[in-house]
Amino acid sequence: MTKPSIPVGIICSQHGPYQAMGRELLKSSMMAVDEINSQDGFDFSISAHVRDPRGVVSEYHTACDDLIRNVGVEHIVGCYTSASRKQVLPIVERTDRLLWHPARYEGFECSDNVIYVGASPNHNVLPLVRYVLDNLSREIFCVGSNYVWSWETNRVTRELATAAGGRILAERLLELGESAVGHIVDEIVRRRPPVVFNTLVGSSSYDFIRAFHAATTAAGLNIPMVSCSLCEPELKIVGPASAGCITSSAYFESIRLPENRAFVARWKARYGEHSSPSVDGQSAYVAVYLLARALQRAGTSDIGEVRRAAAGHRYNSPQGPVWIDGSNNHCVLTPRLAVSNAEGQFDIFWEADAPVKPDPYLTQLDVAASPARDATSPNAPHLRVVK
Repeated sequence: MTKPSIPVGIICSQHGPYQAMGRELLKSSMMAVDEINSQDGFDFSISAHVRDPRGVVSEYHTACDDLIRNVGVEHIVGCYTSASRKQVLPIVERTDRLLWHPARYEGFECSDNVIYVGASPNHNVLPLVRYVLDNLSREIFCVGSNYVWSWETNRVTRELATAAGGRILAERLLELGESAVGHIVDEIVRRRPPVVFNTLVGSSSYDFIRAFHAATTAAGLNIPMVSCSLCEPELKIVGPASAGCITSSAYFESIRLPENRAFVARWKARYGEHSSPSVDGQSAYVAVYLLARALQRAGTSDIGEVRRAAAGHRYNSPQGPVWIDGSNNHCVLTPRLAVSNAEGQFDIFWEADAPVKPDPYLTQLDVAASPARDATSPNAPHLRVVK
């Protein structure tokens, strides 16, 4: 008996300045789709309709409109950058569709028409910044891409640093895809900041990390770099210069969970022994599974029924237990900190002892409080260090 097919849109750029990460989203999404379609536990199959906006922000709206008007999809997975999500948001709200957004993002948004599967700022920005303030410096030099992800991340960083008696030394932004990073690297070498917070995206970040490493090495400087977005496939793109970056993320390939070991084994069997899943790619995989499980539970693709079926449903994913908080459509995730090594992997040195509720608007944050009083702080007494 042939299973009924449910069309699902997948929007991710296979070309342009962040094509590497767009391709990771597609690879992970299609892996999940193929797994779901081969399982007897689902009484339907997913028909994936892929669109490539080529990294052009306005093309995301066009791709979304095409999927809704011409394909009739009710559910869409994708959008790597917040700029692309902002393009898609008006049309999914106007037509009452559901976007399953896999990427970690800056927060300060909540829509009935978006399931935010990636990390909220309390999952990645807060643990990282508080680690920096407590262990590295209270003076931070920020480098990022000129769009909402860096704007909001830098704003939160500034508030935390200021409350701790520190400050932002500089905030240098580049347009998406910009490769002229020399002037920023020169300034860093000249000013010698105690730590650099990198929120650059895609090729701009790769160019910056290489130039930063070369210049600081030549000058005999040891300036730590921290990030909320660097992942294993990017370490391989950047090469040896990427070693030593402290990164905050809900997922690393090195997570020691049976679900992740099995996931990584399937990934390498499909894409090659030397390939690695990325945090946002793994999140896209999780998004497809959360969608499929909600479709199965709801017995319909109607977004209201699917949203209700998805809320609170626990999924033991590669990154650990994940479920959707029905009060804000964001996922409960486990924060982690790790440092990149010379083998293109991350060594995890801290993780929360339990999944943390999403707080996209940081309503639970008291910037004046001691870091040890915040549940997402690496110094909180009820959190454990991973050996």
